[in-house]
Amino acid sequence: MSRLQAEWQRLHGPGTPAAPRSPDPLSRDARDPPGQPEAGALAGEPVRSLVLALGRPPDWAALSAVWRAVQDDWGLPAPGIAVDGKGAFQLWFSLAQPVPATEAHAFLSALCQQHLGHLPPQRLALWPDLDGHHTPPPVGTQVQADQWSAFVAPDLAPVFADTPWLDIAPNPEGQAELLARLRSITPAAWRAVQARVQAQVQARVQARVQQVQPAPTQAADGTPQDSDPRRFLQGVMDDASAPLALRIEAAKALLHAPR
Repeated sequence: MSRLQAEWQRLHGPGTPAAPRSPDPLSRDARDPPGQPEAGALAGEPVRSLVLALGRPPDWAALSAVWRAVQDDWGLPAPGIAVDGKGAFQLWFSLAQPVPATEAHAFLSALCQQHLGHLPPQRLALWPDLDGHHTPPPVGTQVQADQWSAFVAPDLAPVFADTPWLDIAPNPEGQAELLARLRSITPAAWRAVQARVQAQVQARVQARVQQVQPAPTQAADGTPQDSDPRRFLQGVMDDASAPLALRIEAAKALLHAPR
């Protein structure tokens, strides 16, 4: 096993026996690209790798703010930085232990909501996504003529602001060195992340309830009457434009709402 293979397995391999099995993405040749973690994973199966991409157009200035916030605000290890070889920057997160894909997606959604909420959603791509796609595009491959995807150092990322690709195949030893600097998110840190995400989701549920809440009605004597809270929660749950995590929280609240 090459150094690049070893570093990839450390960050994005199966992780624990409970994780879904996947073929070794680096078994063929030491120069082969790292390939894909959790290949073929089904919705609900655990994942170790999370990827957030921003493109159309690529915008390292915006994504670098997320890269810094992950460390300074969320208290997590620095994610890996990659250029996708055609038109986007990516942040790669590694988990020490696999987690449900829904948890992983909720975390990425929270990052986007908090730090990239001013951007059109179509410029963002998340893995895992809501359609059960857990396999991001490969890193270290030729995407088209003279355009390669690769991991890049933080101080060099701005160089690729207009052309997020390498003109030649990335050097395996250089890629291994970049991966060697990265660390996985520990289970304890992930639990703290989930608590924060849940708090954000609950706050958004409350805000969404206020948005869909109709104006209070009045009784015959002119006193205000509260609207049915179950109707508000049902409206959130049925709103196809609302994030999945938000709709799930509304459904949970609906189960416990007074009848």
